[in-house]
Amino acid sequence: EVQLVESGGGLVQAGGSLRLSCAASGIAFEDYAIGWFRQAPGKEREGVLWIDNYERDTFYSDSVKGRFTASSDNAKNTVYLQMNSLKPEDTAVYYCAAGLAVGSYYSGFEENEYDYWGQGTQVTVSS
Repeated sequence: EVQLVESGGGLVQAGGSLRLSCAASGIAFEDYAIGWFRQAPGKEREGVLWIDNYERDTFYSDSVKGRFTASSDNAKNTVYLQMNSLKPEDTAVYYCAAGLAVGSYYSGFEENEYDYWGQGTQVTVSS
């Protein structure tokens, strides 16, 4: 059974930091690209960043570039999302997702590129 489990969400003040984790099981982790998405109340889910399954390069959306970074620990089958300089507009449920063919035909920020999804973790940034 494939599982992606996010953790690390919580409440933080604007300007603060949080680190989310996405632990994967049931897949050959190194073969999969990992994406982070978020969905704010009343809004569609949007791609935040994704890590490819070749060189583990990371691609960022403009909304988080320079503030968020991602890293991957293949030994632990875990991807981390370090979020700095958080803003109230970063408030959302954050999801990680895994896919085999991410970025091959689309940008890497499309939901339909991903095969597996986690349950999400809430991040709330207070002003």
